[in-house]
Amino acid sequence: MMNFLLTTTRRLGLALAAMLVLTASPATAKIFDAKTYTLPNGLQVVLIEDHRAPVVTQMIWYKAGAADEKIGKGGIAHFLEHLMFKGTPTNPAGVFSQLVARSGGRENAFTAHDYTAYFQTVAADQLDNVLRLEADRMTNLSLTKEQVDSERQVILEERRQVVDNNPSSQFSEQVAAIQYLSYPYRLPVIGWEHEIRGLTRDDALEWVRTWYTPNNAVLVIAGDVTLDQLKPMVEKYYGPIPSRPLPERFRAEEPPQRAERRIEMEHPRVTQTTWSRSFLAPSYAWGEKQHAMPLSFLVEILGGSSTSRLYRALVVEQKIAVSAGAYYNPGGLGPNRFGVYAVPAQGKTPAEVEAAVRGVIENLMSTGVTAEEMTRARTGMLAEVVYARDSVQGAARIFGAALTTGRSIEDVETYAEQVNAVTADQVNAAGKAVFDVTKSVVSVLRPRPPQK
Repeated sequence: MMNFLLTTTRRLGLALAAMLVLTASPATAKIFDAKTYTLPNGLQVVLIEDHRAPVVTQMIWYKAGAADEKIGKGGIAHFLEHLMFKGTPTNPAGVFSQLVARSGGRENAFTAHDYTAYFQTVAADQLDNVLRLEADRMTNLSLTKEQVDSERQVILEERRQVVDNNPSSQFSEQVAAIQYLSYPYRLPVIGWEHEIRGLTRDDALEWVRTWYTPNNAVLVIAGDVTLDQLKPMVEKYYGPIPSRPLPERFRAEEPPQRAERRIEMEHPRVTQTTWSRSFLAPSYAWGEKQHAMPLSFLVEILGGSSTSRLYRALVVEQKIAVSAGAYYNPGGLGPNRFGVYAVPAQGKTPAEVEAAVRGVIENLMSTGVTAEEMTRARTGMLAEVVYARDSVQGAARIFGAALTTGRSIEDVETYAEQVNAVTADQVNAAGKAVFDVTKSVVSVLRPRPPQK
């Protein structure tokens, strides 16, 4: 939920600040002191006040993403994200963006498997305008066939640049497709090329009519505004929009995984071999949820930094790899992945790296994590809390991602308490539950030897 990259120069100061969070009493445990209420039409509104600068961020989150798409319509959630900038009858294409640019602000949008979000960061006195414009396009989007056809080409070019011209991205798509047997996380958010080519104006408008409604959205406002100032504006612009019935949010269940899978790919533009193993893992909302927070500790201990077990063993001691680490994100509605990776050193093979990684994991599981490792991981995670409070947009992203994937305001506000409550025994148990090779994919991406 709060996986931010911290620069080395900030870590020491934030770690010291985190010590205050470590010793915080329950009465002072709230991180953001967010306020929330719900309009009669079902729109949840969240306010995170921050009066350090006259700036405000509006983010509207819809509980619909790539994992909600119909079979054969892959990429429509991302396609619609682009089309939402095409304007409405009262505010034609470009008006919204021009207002944000003139005020010195910035805007963007993003699509994930579980949600789609749109945001603007502007001077506080422009909040009324961006609320008006965002509410307008929630229900009044106007699209012509020509606009849809033109934007389809933009998205196809985006796919060529981001995926088709990037061997690592191509490989990641293939790995995801075999990591999940049925769950729709196996599908790329941007969509497969042949399906993008088949998306139509009717598909886009159907997606809007199905999912873009107040009772399927979360409005997050962060910055220099009070609740008394915000409420009249939100009620003026979002209040009149009627709610609509929502379909069941169907997700195919992930069946039992009983066999390790392996995948390799060669590409002439790959310059260095990489090895990885990813295990199917629980999230805050799926599977054995009690392991989600302990796994956040485990990923730090195993491969989160140059002091982690994988880096020390493979890079520093054995010199079998030039880099090594781990990754995991507990967010999302469905199953996630806990991964370990390494880049073999000159003259070393993926098989040698795999054996070394297996040894590190087996040693960790037999001896357990240490008190020192728990303290280091805990301090780092709490430092991220301090950093999150420094950014109005970062705070808005945290709440939006949480509330659209089954988490609550309280879950966010008590994150530090949850971190402080994790024990070494829980981390060890989480590792034993996740490190099951029958639920894993081993992947190797290597250079293609020159043709003779």
